[in-house]
Amino acid sequence: MTLRYHARRAGLCPEYVCQRKGIENAEPLCQRIPGADVDRVVGDMLLELINPATLDIALTVQQQLQARLDESDRLRKQHVEHARYEAELAQRRYMRVDPENRLVADSLEADWNEKLRAFGAALKEYEQRREQDRKILADEQRSAILALAEDLPRLWKDPEIEHHDRKRMIRLLIEDVTMIRGDQISLHLRFRGGACKSVTLPNPLRAWEIGVTDAEVVTRIDRLLDTMTFGAIAATLNSEGYKPGRGKRFTARYIARIQRQYSLRPRFDRLRALGMLTLEEMATALSVNPKTVKIWAAHGLLTSCAYTDKPEYLYKPSGSDGPRRAQGRKLSMRCPAASVVAEGSKEVQCEA
Repeated sequence: MTLRYHARRAGLCPEYVCQRKGIENAEPLCQRIPGADVDRVVGDMLLELINPATLDIALTVQQQLQARLDESDRLRKQHVEHARYEAELAQRRYMRVDPENRLVADSLEADWNEKLRAFGAALKEYEQRREQDRKILADEQRSAILALAEDLPRLWKDPEIEHHDRKRMIRLLIEDVTMIRGDQISLHLRFRGGACKSVTLPNPLRAWEIGVTDAEVVTRIDRLLDTMTFGAIAATLNSEGYKPGRGKRFTARYIARIQRQYSLRPRFDRLRALGMLTLEEMATALSVNPKTVKIWAAHGLLTSCAYTDKPEYLYKPSGSDGPRRAQGRKLSMRCPAASVVAEGSKEVQCEA
């Protein structure tokens, strides 16, 4: 697969593309897999596998294997010594033969040559196997390997390390990785030494899915619209730890956009459904100036509920118990209005 990099806000994002058929035969791409999650999982797996404890176990196993190799070396050396003895014995037999007896001399010479060839082959094989097997870890090497387990996490997470340097680290430890994308992404890793491991990852979100607000947040906003304006809802969600689909914090504008996109019932319509009156309707009902309605609401003589952050208000009908003009009488002496608007079994707590 071909490796590509795309510039994103967080930096370079890898992408693995299977395009061999596309290059050779002009066919569509076989598959393309965003590599950010793949690289993260593989990196975490390497950091988990390479630690002082696992390396110490590996070194112990290496020492046990080395002991077995030493035993095998001893047996191979005995085989070489036996081949040497046979060759020397054949030489002595040939040297003792009567030169006049050509038939016996030729037979002993052929046997000697065969023994020499067997000895040469045994010695060559012994030297080759000894070069391969005798890899004794010195104390300095052991300390360097254990130090690697402590340095690798620091190097891997260093932001100054380039992507191609991390790939080189992976090549030292992993033989190959097979990736298959279906309903999920399947990773099959084969480490150097023969160990294998398989991992399954969910498919990454599409670009438009990354910005989708969680359904739980939308439900929470729908409930809060009964009692709060957009700005108050944003402050409440931020304090409760909710996160928007895009951005770091909720704002009044973001809440307004969610209300429109998900066709949530506006707060104005909710309050109107409960019988709340506009400023002009309240002024007409009380036969006063709209400014007077605002003054009475500010002093608690009328119940008002904000439906925007400006703020703009709707008012509870006061009925026969509402305030009346009383020139010269203090507003504090007049009958205050209730703080809760009720219609049937529904109640709405108003927050300015």
